[in-house]
Amino acid sequence: MYDRDYAGNTLSFEPSGGLMNASLVMQDKETDTYWSIMSGKAEAGELEGTALRELPFGKKVQWKDWVAEHPDTLVLSATSQSGQLIQDPGTDAYAGYWADSRSFNGTEAKDTRLATKTPIYAFMRDEVKYAIPHDALADGATFELTDGTAVFLFRGSSDEIFRGTAAFVSSRGFENRDGAWVELSSGTKFSSQERVFSGNVGILNGFDTFWYTWSLTHPDTELLQ
Repeated sequence: MYDRDYAGNTLSFEPSGGLMNASLVMQDKETDTYWSIMSGKAEAGELEGTALRELPFGKKVQWKDWVAEHPDTLVLSATSQSGQLIQDPGTDAYAGYWADSRSFNGTEAKDTRLATKTPIYAFMRDEVKYAIPHDALADGATFELTDGTAVFLFRGSSDEIFRGTAAFVSSRGFENRDGAWVELSSGTKFSSQERVFSGNVGILNGFDTFWYTWSLTHPDTELLQ
């Protein structure tokens, strides 16, 4: 999720209808600037070069899991101005894409360290780009970054491909003690069921995507495995 306030304007984002490296490009109504979610900045228009500011945390889960935890959730309108239903809530427009091993429109990764459509968790930290394949994160994994901090990433062994990765950062690191992950500076434990630490542990901003969309945009990515 990204902030809407830039250069004194509160922007109204919408899909531009265009893609860059098979990933979404947004357009704002106020300045007619085009924003790439994969590069994290404005690529063309009045605010070209402006970096998108990530909000502290977004949670990517299925509706059934979210509403069980938050039964009083309000749902944004799924109808057009004419009142027509935009999409049947019971269908998944991307079901075929998730299941297919082929990439969008035949786009292929130039970086062959991973297969083109390998699912990954990707993030930027101090201008360094990182990516980790999902299959390295089953039941939790920790990595040390070039700035000396450590990250902890968790995916359940039965997670659907579109389930968001739980991601945290620590200055001291993480350790698996008798099957339970612990953040060392606070001593708090990770709950695999709730996907959170019992204490105050820093959230790592990033997102789940495919290798080809990320690596084509960021060819200088450091791959963690």
